Amino acid sequence: MAARGEHRYTASLVWAGAAAGPTASYQSYSRAWRVEFDGKTALDGSADPTFRGDPARYNPEELLLTALATCHMLSYLALCSLKGISVTSYRDRAEGTMARGADGRTRFISVRLHPEVTIADGGKLDLARALHENAHAECFIANSVNFPVENAPTVTADSAVG
Repeated sequence: MAARGEHRYTASLVWAGAAAGPTASYQSYSRAWRVEFDGKTALDGSADPTFRGDPARYNPEELLLTALATCHMLSYLALCSLKGISVTSYRDRAEGTMARGADGRTRFISVRLHPEVTIADGGKLDLARALHENAHAECFIANSVNFPVENAPTVTADSAVG
């Protein structure tokens, strides 16, 4: 049982590439994997093509960017709903940079989100822009990583809504 205030999640990861043969050499084995979640559609992935993975499959680096962008969006939409801001459109383009550190290990060193938001009421643009900072502070995933996550939002008013 989770302690008060805790949330628990599970995922079952299976190396799907095992059927293609064992890890006889670095070049020879498949990087394919599958993650399964109770009651949900499985997700097929691989390593990034840079690391001999399948470019047609999702890779962990893309999924990390997705988790950060999605968490920010969900935090932002919640804050907007609580402040009476009607969001009519939201999209984001997340960019991440990995580099080898002085210790020889490769890691993410930064992520930048580029949310593009449209709201119904042009009179609330300043508040809608400011809420991105609050959403960043609330984002569970951004609070869990050890590299900076920056936001470069664009918020406009929907000209079709009057």
